[in-house]
Amino acid sequence: MKIFGAIVLVATAAVAAIWTLMPSASAQPGELVVVELYQSQGCSSCPPANTNVNSIVDRPDVLALSFSVTYWDRLGWRDTFAQAQFTQRQYDYARGLHHSNVYTPQVILNGRHDLNGINSGDLVDAIAGAGRVSSQSISLVNDTLQIATGRTRSPADVWLVRYDRRALLVPISAGENNGRTLPHRNIVREFVRLGTWTGTPVSFRVSPASDPNFATAVLVQTQNGGPIVAAAKF
Repeated sequence: MKIFGAIVLVATAAVAAIWTLMPSASAQPGELVVVELYQSQGCSSCPPANTNVNSIVDRPDVLALSFSVTYWDRLGWRDTFAQAQFTQRQYDYARGLHHSNVYTPQVILNGRHDLNGINSGDLVDAIAGAGRVSSQSISLVNDTLQIATGRTRSPADVWLVRYDRRALLVPISAGENNGRTLPHRNIVREFVRLGTWTGTPVSFRVSPASDPNFATAVLVQTQNGGPIVAAAKF
């Protein structure tokens, strides 16, 4: 994907029962809250939510992923990380969450609940009350991803996620955030549907990441913008 504008890098840093867990006040080993931020460098309301999500990316009980969408690009600044498939994913969520349209910033928890993420206290409270998804039935050994037996009411998509674990500072020279330098973490760079899981064991061959700075995560998600039923980060 072509990158527009300068980017400054800042150094930072199997097998689950795949069923929906009841809400829990605290995570246990092998449980995660999946936090997806939908934002754009061209959106003046997004930086506070971006900062708040950046602050929780190192929590062991959280898989935080930042998806840059494309529909703000028409206002003068083309987001350096945006992809059309991320915009489509947000529209799928709009249908799944029974919203009439998409909005930014939007934070989606486990594919089930959403908020704008602008208030840090609201975000922390929402994560605490979101419930957890299991990661223990997902394993990745060398180039083989395995998902074990579990229970599911309908087929689920298996998504391979590659995200940049570095902190990235992007200077903006047009649009609503003109003149600002925006920090990003856990920016999603590769998002690939591997196949379908129906409750029986399945395995997939996984190619190496295209960049050594990219971390890997896996989402097992009810189709068409439905709930995430399992997730793991590696």
